[in-house]
Amino acid sequence: MEMQEELRVQEMQPDIMVVDDDAHFRETITDALSLKQIQVFSVACGQEAMRCLKDMTPSLILLDVQLPDVHGFELCRALKRHLKLKNVPVVFLSARYTEPADRAEGLLAGADAYLSKPVNMDTLWEEVRYLLDKPK
Repeated sequence: MEMQEELRVQEMQPDIMVVDDDAHFRETITDALSLKQIQVFSVACGQEAMRCLKDMTPSLILLDVQLPDVHGFELCRALKRHLKLKNVPVVFLSARYTEPADRAEGLLAGADAYLSKPVNMDTLWEEVRYLLDKPK
């Protein structure tokens, strides 16, 4: 059954946007997801994300909470208000905001999941696969 789920995700040719100011983290995530046949677009800040999202609608967004130009919670709220993007799953990733209250606020902002950094790649893949397979 697990192999069928992975094949279904791969057949869709999903694309994921990674929004994180840490270049090393973006590269690591990009490499890991590329091995799963997922196209990854990465940007370093919220403004760059919004600019790219004018021309694309990713299958999923991995979003750092602490960005240099905007708080991730604010960016998530803006995404969820946008007609074209409101149904795109958002997964928060954070090294600093890891308390239960932070997770609750992130989910209230519209995120579908909240993972702490350093993130286990198997856990991240399970969450991504679940959200990509979830009926819209």
